[in-house]
Amino acid sequence: MMSRSYTNLLDLASGNFPVMGREKERKRFPRVMTVPGNIVELDDEQASSVTSENPSSIAGDRMIIVSNLLPLKAKRRPDNKGWSFSWNEDSLLLRVKDGLPEDMEVLYVGSLHVDVDPIEQDDVASYLLDKFKCVPAFLPPNLLEKFYYGFCKKHLWPLFHYMLPFSPDHGGRFDRSLWEAYVAANKIFSQKVIEILNPEDDFVWIHDYHLMVLPTFLRRRFVRLRMGFFLHSPFPSSEIYRSLPVREEILKALLNSDLIGFHTFDYARHFLSCCSRMLGLEYQSKRGYIGLDYYGRTVGIKIMPVGVHMGHIESVIRQADKDLIVEVLNRQFEGKTVLLGVDDMDIFKGINLKMLAMEEMLKQHPNWRGKAVLVQIANPARGKGIDLENVQAEIEENCKRINEELGAPGYDPIVLIDRSLSTSERMAYYSIAECVVVTAVRDGMNLTPYEYIVCRQGVSGFGVGSDSCGPKKSMLVVSEFIGCSPSLSGAIRINPWNVESTSEAMNEAISMAESEKEMRHEKHYRYVSTHDVAYWSRSFLQDMERTCADHFRKRCWGIGLGFGFRVVALDPNFRKLSTDGIVAAYTNSTSRAILLDYDGTLMSQNSIIKTPGAQVISLLNCLCADSKNIIFMVSGRGRSSLSKWFQPCKKIGLAAEHGYFLRWPQQEEWETYSQGSEFGWMEMAEPVMKSYTEATDGSGIERKESALVWHYYDADAGFGFSQAKEMLDHLESVLANEPVAVKSGQFIVEVKPQGVSKGIVAEKVFTSMTENGKQADFVLCIGDDRSDEDMFELIGTAVSRGILSYKTEVFACTVGQKPSKAKYYLDDSLEVIQMLESLADATECATSTDDETDDL
Repeated sequence: MMSRSYTNLLDLASGNFPVMGREKERKRFPRVMTVPGNIVELDDEQASSVTSENPSSIAGDRMIIVSNLLPLKAKRRPDNKGWSFSWNEDSLLLRVKDGLPEDMEVLYVGSLHVDVDPIEQDDVASYLLDKFKCVPAFLPPNLLEKFYYGFCKKHLWPLFHYMLPFSPDHGGRFDRSLWEAYVAANKIFSQKVIEILNPEDDFVWIHDYHLMVLPTFLRRRFVRLRMGFFLHSPFPSSEIYRSLPVREEILKALLNSDLIGFHTFDYARHFLSCCSRMLGLEYQSKRGYIGLDYYGRTVGIKIMPVGVHMGHIESVIRQADKDLIVEVLNRQFEGKTVLLGVDDMDIFKGINLKMLAMEEMLKQHPNWRGKAVLVQIANPARGKGIDLENVQAEIEENCKRINEELGAPGYDPIVLIDRSLSTSERMAYYSIAECVVVTAVRDGMNLTPYEYIVCRQGVSGFGVGSDSCGPKKSMLVVSEFIGCSPSLSGAIRINPWNVESTSEAMNEAISMAESEKEMRHEKHYRYVSTHDVAYWSRSFLQDMERTCADHFRKRCWGIGLGFGFRVVALDPNFRKLSTDGIVAAYTNSTSRAILLDYDGTLMSQNSIIKTPGAQVISLLNCLCADSKNIIFMVSGRGRSSLSKWFQPCKKIGLAAEHGYFLRWPQQEEWETYSQGSEFGWMEMAEPVMKSYTEATDGSGIERKESALVWHYYDADAGFGFSQAKEMLDHLESVLANEPVAVKSGQFIVEVKPQGVSKGIVAEKVFTSMTENGKQADFVLCIGDDRSDEDMFELIGTAVSRGILSYKTEVFACTVGQKPSKAKYYLDDSLEVIQMLESLADATECATSTDDETDDL
């Protein structure tokens, strides 16, 4: 029989958060623990909490950095009794604190790269928290295997590097058990964060693709938590990413962060495209900042390549010099021009392509034989699998073949170092290299070029025939598919798949004039030294603070199940319309104006049959029968449709095409917004729309009496949006001298006469009532889309303009929980009908009229 916790994890992995009873009072952990604690399963009551109630115990902000691995080194003591821990000086995340305020406490949450016996875990956790401010997440070996080597390395890593799972032997089929393990591991990390979290004061910064669903676990508990995420790998194009079976779950989880960071605009653009195509979200750029509006929350997008830690590299260089490593290498490669490659043993690093390019260079430029050497350092692989074994075998085979064909006694054109090097050894190789070559076919950032530049600046005299005070120089040949490429404008960028082009670039790099090498090096060093890891972390924190600035100004609450969970953030004055409150105001009033939108308000947008049913007609007739009421249906639809549908409702007023046509209650004639309007502009606009319709599959034109509307509901989302933007500019240019307005909406571009809006309808109704001595003392206005915002805006200024009294009870209500100029909301059209039924029950309604549903 499976344990309760295990079945819960399966529920979580399938996207269903189970409802669990409270077994005992939940334990609240102090701000900093002195002993490790255990978090029990999240119960539904806490998971759906809408505010962070825990008070701050200590003033001041803290940063909690969450990553797969802690920035620690661990090894067993010689006596096999316990563990020895030390900081991993090579860890990038260890250096993040250099860019944070000095008084900001930094804590780390992550796993260890060693397996700690469960008996020792409590002691280890207590020690690490006390001595290193680190909270370890201990993953059971079987879970770790499926989480890291399974889902992370077999699914996410290949896919994010553009490798599709074409067959079980190439990329691997999707395995849902690995996804469940990924979710379970992320939940364990969330529990460790919660142990030390003070939600009102702390920032949480999550790192990389291992923890992409962690934001949802934390956001479910703390809706106002300040939380950022940074992806250190590439983010693939939407065409690649959409092949992932859990694509929407991951996107929605990431959007529970406040700020999402990427190394390059390309990666951010791909993410935004996925949000657009799969979730229907469009981004906006304002004053240089990119943001996604997600249920009232602005999720910021940060584009900032990470840097290196200058001080650490310089100290390692000095150590290498002290250990005479550079001197040994200079003697080993005396008289040789060294090209250097430093890569992990990985299928995406392009090591084979680099070797083939070196072979091609020596064949095309034989003057370099005996002089040029490619030193390839292949760090141990982080993953495992048959693909990796094949690549490793191919690398070794090519190295052997090239050395046999092009080598000579005492000269090997390729030196392959397939072992782990110390940091000082690696820096020493950088110092003697004339050029660094990076041929990765896809990589997140790759800091190898940055480290190389700093090393050449620090000890440029070694191995290049000049003293340490001489001119500094360096050369880079880098793949255009790596994250650091855009920031290295002086590098020679190459397509690594083009071996011939890469070989020519390598030749150009080592043949270039010394003055040119010095100039390029100076340019690169100026950038690398000013955009270091401290600059990166400082910039990310500033953007996180800016993005989270209005958290405590808005009302926030969580909705949705599983990975559909999200936080709705709305203005504090925006609240759900109370049926009791509006009925009380309704019964106490004597002159009422009720303005209703149709599509999306009285009729669900998802309904195929758009004609009003008998229930709606009966309801409207009951409301219209009260002499105190003036009811108007205000719609974007044409007057013929409205006349036909609402023919049984003789006492209802109709406003068609957003108010261009108006028919007062109990009247047959329609008024037009502007008598004698000319529509010659339609003959100019329609050909433009037709040309875009022909070029955009899934689009169409709707011709109304007063307007033209171009729809692209069924077109490709990205292409349709691009075409709509282009059409908007085109139409504005063509119709610049015409009395029309060109506007874009949700999947539409509309051209209509200037000044026409639903707000004009509201103004006419209120003014007419005032002129007839029956100024409205009760106003109900309900709508669901952007056009209805014009009515809400007019109502907001009606008192100051004298068309409504300050005593008027006003209920401006939007449909759906979303940002709006209305002060109230109802969730859907069903709630609108139920609310209107409550008003009808309180109405002095005639028992029966000849205009009831029999006329339908």
